[in-house]
Amino acid sequence: MSRILTEGQSKDRQSIKVLRVSLFLIVFLAIFFLVYCRPSPVILLPLPSEIERIEGYASLRISGDQGSSRSKFSFLFQLPHQGRIEVSNILGRTLYQIIVAEDKAVFIVPSKRVYWQGEEEEIIRYFLGFRLNLYEMINLLSGKWEGEEIGDEGEERKESWSFEKDERGRIMAGQRGEFQFEVKEFLADTPFARILIFQHPLNRGFLKILRINLNQPLKKGIFSLSVLGKYERKSWTEIEKILANEN
Repeated sequence: MSRILTEGQSKDRQSIKVLRVSLFLIVFLAIFFLVYCRPSPVILLPLPSEIERIEGYASLRISGDQGSSRSKFSFLFQLPHQGRIEVSNILGRTLYQIIVAEDKAVFIVPSKRVYWQGEEEEIIRYFLGFRLNLYEMINLLSGKWEGEEIGDEGEERKESWSFEKDERGRIMAGQRGEFQFEVKEFLADTPFARILIFQHPLNRGFLKILRINLNQPLKKGIFSLSVLGKYERKSWTEIEKILANEN
């Protein structure tokens, strides 16, 4: 009987040790991710005299009648007409990429080695839920809102933008037709948005900038479309089915 109790106590001690080690590892990993994997602070000051490139990382939540979705995305904009966006799910897995360059706009699903080539505004519409050209999307983040590229293409562009400014002259809200946006928080003393909300009769969105850098050196071939030679071109209907299965 004594031997049985001793063996039982030994097993209990081993179980406690295993539990302690497991708890230690869980706490260690939690601290590691909090300290090392959180986005770096968003610091823009002082702003450069001329902004040529905007690069960063953001979170996006879109909700509507069909449900809601959450994602994170990295972005790189070479003003005024080049852009690269990479969208991932909450686990960090890449869902799709958008590249606007060389007068082309493509929607790429790297995991399936397929892509769709379409109009710039149609591709951004899938991403944000409403039609914008790339330059207008850049202006949503930068607060610049000037230039001939804003709202001057096609029948849908007959409605012009209207804006509201704060006491410092920064654009804090805007509207065109049924689409509206509002800057809930700016990045320090800059016109750049940190938290942006937008709405349309079909959906609502919440965008938060997690990290941003200006005028960083470009990686070679970052906007290159040469990879498309190895990918299969699909129709948008086919791409939608692939994304539905991915999600």
